[in-house]
Amino acid sequence: MPGGVRWALAAGTIALSPVACRGVTAPILPGAEPYSAIGDARGALVLHGFTGSPQSMRGLALALADAGLTVEMPLLPGHGTDITDMVPSSWEDWSASADTAYVELAARCESVAVVGLSMGGTLAVWLAQRHPEIAALSLVNPLVSSPDADTVGFVQMMVDAGDDVGPGIGSDIAMEGQVELAYPGFPLRAALSLFNAAKDVELGLDSVICPILLFTSTQDHVVPPANSDLLAETVKGPVERITLERSYHVATLDFDKDEIEARTVAFVSEVLAQSGA
Repeated sequence: MPGGVRWALAAGTIALSPVACRGVTAPILPGAEPYSAIGDARGALVLHGFTGSPQSMRGLALALADAGLTVEMPLLPGHGTDITDMVPSSWEDWSASADTAYVELAARCESVAVVGLSMGGTLAVWLAQRHPEIAALSLVNPLVSSPDADTVGFVQMMVDAGDDVGPGIGSDIAMEGQVELAYPGFPLRAALSLFNAAKDVELGLDSVICPILLFTSTQDHVVPPANSDLLAETVKGPVERITLERSYHVATLDFDKDEIEARTVAFVSEVLAQSGA
């Protein structure tokens, strides 16, 4: 699927009733819990990816908290419980949750950086487009462009055929034995909502003015590295790029996790210090 997201939706769909799924609230999976830490006047909002959970970003959140920052890492709606909770969810739910978390954190801090993986990166860029006061972004394999028309059309075809869930995209990790706490399935309507949002985010990339630290895996089987190229070429703020040769999409749990954590802490700390926090 050149130019698009490699969602690998060839077969194995599951039919669920959206009506039956509405209002389902399953317990939070162990390890998927949100995280908060009270620190100094420097804030960091940490956002996980599509079908994933805070587990994939916990190391980053803890590293930022250990550096003294005030940290918020929400569990996005529909995630981290049961996939039936995610089937009826949409970009409007996730973006509203991220925006609320940012506004509440910004009210308690002098300046805030946003850190995101994959869809968390989409949300981070979306927030920067709407809140130009955001001091910095640290992004790991962000999705900032809609997949190609063939991919979107294929997902829509599955939905039209009555399918609600396709094969999952989680745990794209090179390190043997490392597993992402993500759903085993891929909620199709929710994905279409994300694709539409990514299209809008792409149109507004040139309005992003804050410094960005951008991590890109050369082997990513979920979001093509071309997304990072597009972001770096289009945003107006300075971009520091780091290429990850050993890790796949969920690089925050992969071979380069320590480098991502250390560089993010250093970058965020430097930018927030310059902004007066």
